[in-house]
Amino acid sequence: MPNYSLPPSVFQRACELFPTPFHLYDERGIRETARELNHAFSWCEDYEEYFAVKALPNPAILRILKEERCGLDCSSETELMLAESCGFSGRDIMFSANAMPPEEFTYATKLGGFINLDDITHVPLLEKHGGVPPCVCLRYNPGGDFKIGNAIMGNPGEAKYGMTRAQLSSALRRLKEMGVRSFGLHAFLSSNTTDEWYYPTLARLLFQTAIELYRETGVAIAFINLSGGVGIPYRPEEKKSNMISIGAGVEAVYRDCFTSQGITGVAIKTEMGRYMTAPYGWLVSHAVHSKETYKHYIALDATACNLIRPAMYGSYHEVSVVGKENAPHDTCYDIVGSLCENNDKFAIDRMLPHIDMGDIVVIHDTGAHGFSMGYNYNGRLRSSEILYTESGEFKLIRRAETPADYFATLRGLEPSLDAVIKERE
Repeated sequence: MPNYSLPPSVFQRACELFPTPFHLYDERGIRETARELNHAFSWCEDYEEYFAVKALPNPAILRILKEERCGLDCSSETELMLAESCGFSGRDIMFSANAMPPEEFTYATKLGGFINLDDITHVPLLEKHGGVPPCVCLRYNPGGDFKIGNAIMGNPGEAKYGMTRAQLSSALRRLKEMGVRSFGLHAFLSSNTTDEWYYPTLARLLFQTAIELYRETGVAIAFINLSGGVGIPYRPEEKKSNMISIGAGVEAVYRDCFTSQGITGVAIKTEMGRYMTAPYGWLVSHAVHSKETYKHYIALDATACNLIRPAMYGSYHEVSVVGKENAPHDTCYDIVGSLCENNDKFAIDRMLPHIDMGDIVVIHDTGAHGFSMGYNYNGRLRSSEILYTESGEFKLIRRAETPADYFATLRGLEPSLDAVIKERE
């Protein structure tokens, strides 16, 4: 069984109201997670979570997180536009991007957000296009392997993100000369890890680097940005991270590195996406075709256009057949979509209850990097997004695309095609 789910009746009621496929999100789960996270870091006088907009860029979700005292981590002009439209501004925005159009610095600075520089060459670009913001964050890449104990958690040296240690010092000196008054330090060294020592280990690295930078440059680091990387248990046998324990681990390192040295007032920031929303989203679909050749395939009315993670990464997502949760899982299926690509598969050789055509099939843990990574291959259209509210109601927070949407950006549209669109509508 998945680590978090809704009663089968919720999925059944949703399917009575909305055509499948659609992504369904649980408001209560998202709010409770945000509150737990804020509680876990309440020991820090100045802590803020910056939800990674790329994970779930829907204004309804962003407003919920704003109400729960979260900021936003943005990576593009359109994400900044979403932030502004939802009432985020100033210190509630972190602009973390790489190789972006330099004009986006201007927009982020206009909103008063923190600028998180990915590369030393961004320093002169920021001066030209954003001016001199009061606070700048620098993204650090220590290179080599990132280990917790003897376990390699990531390979920063293979990542395109961040500055070398020497570049950090050079960037700090130049930014100080430009008139920047306050600085942050950021690193992202592992993705989707449920090891509770990840954040404390990363924190120690960043805390010690901050102290070294101060000794070298005379520049004090005002905040440490632990970024994201805290994962979720996609597989039912995996253990959920204990955020209270993680927060306590970071606090212990903070006291050891900072408090014991008489250093106070260093703020802590995080930029989680997956941890905040992934377990509280589901791709809801119907079984529409059964095919038996060398394997037994069940085709859904959803495709990789609705959830690309299994096709792109080979990612595991739990699959449920609504109403058959307690039935024997005695049939081996490949759960697939209709794209002209053989990797359009949600599950391979998965033991599930017998599936009849018309059964509701739910794919779990799609609340982050699910809808947001959608695309239109084969002319397939993006689905709707539905919010299951705390009051038990269903709210349409994004309608499904139509053929007219798909063709809307074309120019010189053939009159015959325009006629077909109108007829289909």
